[in-house]
Amino acid sequence: MELYVYDHCPYCVRAMMIFGLKNIPVNKHVLLNDDEETPTRLVGKKVVPILVKEDGSVMPESLDIVKYIDTHYGEPILQTTVRPEIEALLAEITSYSNYLLMPRFIKLDVAEFATQRAIDYFTQKKTAYVGDFTQHFNNTPTYLARLTTDLEKLSAFVLGEASLNHRLSLEDILVFPVLRNLTCVKGLRFPTRLEHYIKRLSELSQVDLYTSQAI
Repeated sequence: MELYVYDHCPYCVRAMMIFGLKNIPVNKHVLLNDDEETPTRLVGKKVVPILVKEDGSVMPESLDIVKYIDTHYGEPILQTTVRPEIEALLAEITSYSNYLLMPRFIKLDVAEFATQRAIDYFTQKKTAYVGDFTQHFNNTPTYLARLTTDLEKLSAFVLGEASLNHRLSLEDILVFPVLRNLTCVKGLRFPTRLEHYIKRLSELSQVDLYTSQAI
């Protein structure tokens, strides 16, 4: 199987997680951010992640990929229930977390930003969406203060060593990618329980954190 992703993309992390959690081999291809040709050729538009299955058929959409791999390769490992409280808190965090993340993504050592053209492409597209990167970077203390409060709330939901609800579930597939990306923010301190959760799930899913590159 072939999996086309960006390393920083939370939707791609969802797909990468299920392969790691189930120890299923996959050939991972990290596309340059300005590569429009490859995804368009595969699925008709510029999106990731994209899975090319063993039979050659192609599947986009992160949760479709997660569910397909979980149900077709060995026994399913994910509970499918997602509590509305988790959805609401995640929606709150993601309503502003990109203001912290997008200015930092382009400074990380990740393959999708290996060229200046890819960086410029991302910057142009995303500033049209979130606003000026420099302004948001300079507002880091304000966003961190808000995030600290929300992460404390989220920490209260961590019931397992590497799961939010005693065993692995779709909640973890939704939440971990967001938290993993936030490890690129220098000065962010996760609540102890949440920090342990992030590190353990990183190990199990074989998705590296950005802690060593934090900006």
